[in-house]
Amino acid sequence: MKKIIAIALTLVLTLTMLAGCGGSSAPAVDAPAAEGEKLKIGIIQIVEHPSLDQIRTTFVDELAALGYDDSKVEIDYQNAQNEMSNVTSICQKFVGDEVDMIVAIATPSAQGAAAATTDIPILFSAVTDPLSAELVDDMNAPGGNCTGTSDAIPVEQIFNLADELTPGMQTYGFIYNLSEVNSVSVIEQCKAYLDAKGLKYEEATVANVGELTTAAESLVGKVDAFFSPIDNTVASGMVTVAEIAKDNAIPYYVAADTMVYDGGLATVGVDYVQLGKQTASMAVEVLEGADPATMPVQIMENYATVVNPETAEALGVDVSKYAQ
Repeated sequence: MKKIIAIALTLVLTLTMLAGCGGSSAPAVDAPAAEGEKLKIGIIQIVEHPSLDQIRTTFVDELAALGYDDSKVEIDYQNAQNEMSNVTSICQKFVGDEVDMIVAIATPSAQGAAAATTDIPILFSAVTDPLSAELVDDMNAPGGNCTGTSDAIPVEQIFNLADELTPGMQTYGFIYNLSEVNSVSVIEQCKAYLDAKGLKYEEATVANVGELTTAAESLVGKVDAFFSPIDNTVASGMVTVAEIAKDNAIPYYVAADTMVYDGGLATVGVDYVQLGKQTASMAVEVLEGADPATMPVQIMENYATVVNPETAEALGVDVSKYAQ
């Protein structure tokens, strides 16, 4: 009888060990351990400006609308104030707090989160080029614990709009932060496009908001128009750059609608409210068991032309076709 019991126990232990070795090693969200226990989501935003704020507030609202309100989810929102050292400490805090998911808004936030953990699912938003940022292996099969939504912009459409509104532009001045991978990726696309068209460009790169005035002024007299990608540093000081452009009668094309609202002339860009909603929808999928490794990055396909009538009037540019 003792031998039979010993054999049975050995069999149970063996089966338990085999079960532990099987299954996927992909990140997973554990269901709350007890009735009423909330899931924890850490949201990190690189800096406050309207586009990113819009994503965050829409994400939270849509998450609630999809059944994950504050009775089920505890959200810890942190702003990094455009400092990578803050990004690192915030993401480490999320890992230490054992959050169930990290939502990273903008490329630097997502890179910081990815560096901090390969176990916790990460949903990013407003990441222009997830491949260049080394967040995913493939846009259709991310392969790790990161996936999300991209705000990639159609650069050729922006330059086509520039040709329509201000024809004859021969030299563009690029203003951007060289350390933002998303910005560098877009600028490389712009260079390729302008090279193919036989047009010229000058660059003025910055490391922080305090350098924007000098950068913009260095291009005055050298270029016919300014262009900035969806750059977090430029967006934070957009009003200053836009004022310099307007004072010198330089059309300023940008890559985000909120940058137009802050004084840029025009853009063809994504809807950040929709971006926030899409990110929330993906988050719910992950919370309910989906694997980020197999969830394709979602790219917005519907673009809108946005113009600033006041800036246009100051420059003598007719935007009546697009003004609402």
